[in-house]
Amino acid sequence: MTMKQAMQSGNRRSTRAVRVGQVTIGGDAPVVVQSMTNTDTVDYLKTAIQCAELARAGSELVRITVNTPEAAAAVPKIREHLDRMGCDVPLIGDFHYNGHRLLADHPECARILAKYRINPGNVGHGKKRDEQFAQMIEIACQYDKPVRIGVNWGSLDQDLLARIMDENAGRAEPKDAIEVMREAMVTSALESAAKAEELGLAGDKIILSCKVSGVQDLIAIYRELSQRSDYPLHLGLTEAGMGSKGIVASTAAMSVLLQEGIGDTIRVSLTPEPNGKRTQEVVVAQEMLQTMGLRAFTPMVAACPGCGRTTSTFFQELAQSIQDHVREQMPAWRLEYDGVENMTLAVMGCVVNGPGESKHANIGISLPGTGEVPAAPVFEDGAKTVTLRGDRIAEEFTAIVDRYVARTYQRKIAAKS
Repeated sequence: MTMKQAMQSGNRRSTRAVRVGQVTIGGDAPVVVQSMTNTDTVDYLKTAIQCAELARAGSELVRITVNTPEAAAAVPKIREHLDRMGCDVPLIGDFHYNGHRLLADHPECARILAKYRINPGNVGHGKKRDEQFAQMIEIACQYDKPVRIGVNWGSLDQDLLARIMDENAGRAEPKDAIEVMREAMVTSALESAAKAEELGLAGDKIILSCKVSGVQDLIAIYRELSQRSDYPLHLGLTEAGMGSKGIVASTAAMSVLLQEGIGDTIRVSLTPEPNGKRTQEVVVAQEMLQTMGLRAFTPMVAACPGCGRTTSTFFQELAQSIQDHVREQMPAWRLEYDGVENMTLAVMGCVVNGPGESKHANIGISLPGTGEVPAAPVFEDGAKTVTLRGDRIAEEFTAIVDRYVARTYQRKIAAKS
């Protein structure tokens, strides 16, 4: 069974569903995209603006760092500014080391956050670890908040790791170091979840994650985790890297798991390039899910890669222009039209595959290659409707796309009236 079929039938690995604000994670809900700000949370205006940018790009949950009393005090202001902007995206608080104190000392922060992220590897040490973990869980119970228990191999509980290593040493056939690390991560997540339930947190308030930076490690750990629990799982390759490396590594790891029905919410943890947009990681997550056929977010543009027949760069520029146009229009289109996110477009560079590929798309254009007649036929739902010529092909094709959307997809406002 494909992941798409599994989602439609409700046959998911994670049978529990967790509500985070207005968003459902797990059960038969679609895979949720989330992101995290990289602003100083104390700068509440800058953080609110970035939260809104991420939400507008398609992040359905946004996580913010809550690491100091000043950051905790800023959370209500961030929520207030988001509400003023008409942005209702749920905010997740990311806590490490001192979360127990911050939540206790700043009840308004604890109340406003839609979910808490707790890392069992750095919530404390020895007796303090259990006490401080219990404090955070008790506050989550008090305010009826879900919790993500997020294990990370860079901050794995060393006491637990030592215990697993000792147990492994006593085996007749000891596992190798990588297998021990993987087992320690899964054990940390499951034991922490069990402890949270013992402390009174309902099972449908718990999400698990076990993040590593190695593709094969992530796949192996989540396969094991999904077999041993039915909590919703948050997928992400931690410290994925920058640019193509981060995109390829994240996609290679998560697509395997998603295809197997493992994973209920994802984040692509890209290192932004200098002056790069934080929203890129949201776009990559959406495109991963959409190209796998699991969700639809925005019209997809198929474009010719180019070859010796396409010495002009015009088709590349048009493909970029159309792709940018549909992404810019989607916030408005999404409100006005039903199903427009499923539209497909094609921008092709020569006669070899151009007409055929254009006919397969809802709307496509076949540009002339080197030495071909300077004419660009446009196809709508498989039929040629017009041939464009001259210097305004880009503007004319964009207008044709806009008219196609308005004509083809039912207006939501009209449907309600």
